[in-house]
Amino acid sequence: MTDLSALQRQLNQPGLAPVESWNPPFCGDIPLHIDAQGQWFYQHSLIQRPALVKLFASVLICQHGEHFLQTPVEKVRITVADAPLLITDWQWTDTTTGPALLLSTNLQHQLLLSAQYPMIVRQDPQQQLLPYIQLWHGLQAKLSRNVYYQLSGQARPVYCNGKQHFQLKSAGYPYTFAIV
Repeated sequence: MTDLSALQRQLNQPGLAPVESWNPPFCGDIPLHIDAQGQWFYQHSLIQRPALVKLFASVLICQHGEHFLQTPVEKVRITVADAPLLITDWQWTDTTTGPALLLSTNLQHQLLLSAQYPMIVRQDPQQQLLPYIQLWHGLQAKLSRNVYYQLSGQARPVYCNGKQHFQLKSAGYPYTFAIV
């Protein structure tokens, strides 16, 4: 069995855990749930220790629409109501490819809206078309309500296939924010 303190030291290093290099056996489902606001619950009790949530999130993956916590020795399935992460803040920053949106998640990850982390529009659980950010390990982040409304004022209208789209341009790439 892997030493938990060694695993924690490895996960605390800059960057992401190398979950793609781990191939543990599937060990079943656990009663861990992430709600639509990005809050984590174990057996219906809110996990209130941010460090524990960050540790779990560091080994979170999404495969074929299902979410798992994957360590070197086990893989367990959890439930997620919508997207496991929430974009809670944003700002413009200058890059070599032009202005880019620097986004922050509810777990203090920062990323640039770019080809590496693109914006996609998909249906949420209530069947509304909303923007999401495609992240690492198959994960997605949903824009918080405040960020959604703030960025909607930044989007510009364009017409595509007879429909009005609102787009944001970040790091030289246009991203559909909304479709009317």
